Amino acid sequence: MHPFLDAILWNVNPIIAHLGPVTLRWYGLFFMLPFVVGTFVLTHIYRSERVSPQWVDVITIYMLIGTIVGARLGHMLFYDFEALKADPMVVFKIWQGGLASHGATIGILLACWLFARNNKFDYLWVLDRIVIVVALGGACIRTGNLMNSEIVGKPSSAPWAFTFPRDVDHLLPVTRPLPAGAVQVAARPVQYQDGTRTYQLQPEGTPVAPDAPMAVPRHPTQIYEALFCVFLLVLLYSMWNRTKERTPRGQLFGLFVVLLFTQRFLGEYLKENQVAFEDGHLFNQGQLLSIPLIFIGIWVLWRAGKDPENPYGYAPRDLGKEGDPQPTPGLEQPRV
Repeated sequence: MHPFLDAILWNVNPIIAHLGPVTLRWYGLFFMLPFVVGTFVLTHIYRSERVSPQWVDVITIYMLIGTIVGARLGHMLFYDFEALKADPMVVFKIWQGGLASHGATIGILLACWLFARNNKFDYLWVLDRIVIVVALGGACIRTGNLMNSEIVGKPSSAPWAFTFPRDVDHLLPVTRPLPAGAVQVAARPVQYQDGTRTYQLQPEGTPVAPDAPMAVPRHPTQIYEALFCVFLLVLLYSMWNRTKERTPRGQLFGLFVVLLFTQRFLGEYLKENQVAFEDGHLFNQGQLLSIPLIFIGIWVLWRAGKDPENPYGYAPRDLGKEGDPQPTPGLEQPRV
């Protein structure tokens, strides 16, 4: 037992329970949670702006499909393209793991564009409201990563560092004496056909050999990003709550993109690279993908609310002031 201040031992089982052939995982729970909670948040926002909550169900379906498809395709294209070329059907094997947040971002942008086009909403009006829910989703997803002991940080001696014995991809050969907060793990080395090496955890109760690898304290980067997303959630909701239907068009979306991907770019310096081809490069894949999104956010933020013909965006105002449905939807006609 190491002293508490050496590190926080994080050895949580990522599986909640087995129900027959179904395996319930913490990550799946936290992945779906924002879609459930987000409907209540978005319903409140839409009602406050006299937009029927019936649209929340519609956009939630668009968002669910866009997030899953975008995240999976993004991972295969940005991080595992060789596997995609070898077997295009691997893109459907989501149970093997592999979702990319940048791909999810692209998927969400496309899903919102389709929703806006098909239902006569202003695209930036939709994005300005949906980023509040996306911030909630980011906090939940990173909490799911924590439960999976994945996307870990670099070794750290900080008192809040976490030791992840279940993260087999970043176990290290044992050294004597053990570093403060480090623990040895019952795992055996494995080498894949492509030459990459990792470890495989042995069954629970297996004795730990003297030369067994060790897990060392690391930055809990999942928690850093989850807390930052909570900050974004509070900030964006507070800004919207002050202006509501008079929110400058593009302001919330632009601010969200700039802050989120600036944090992502800087936070990558504390993370271990996710794939081998990132090693030895000035910027890793996550940083390279963040740069264009930061510039897009700056451009949108600079132009926010400056269109004199459409400073606030538009949406079908199909509720009365007291929240009652109106017989004729569209109190405000969209400008084309």
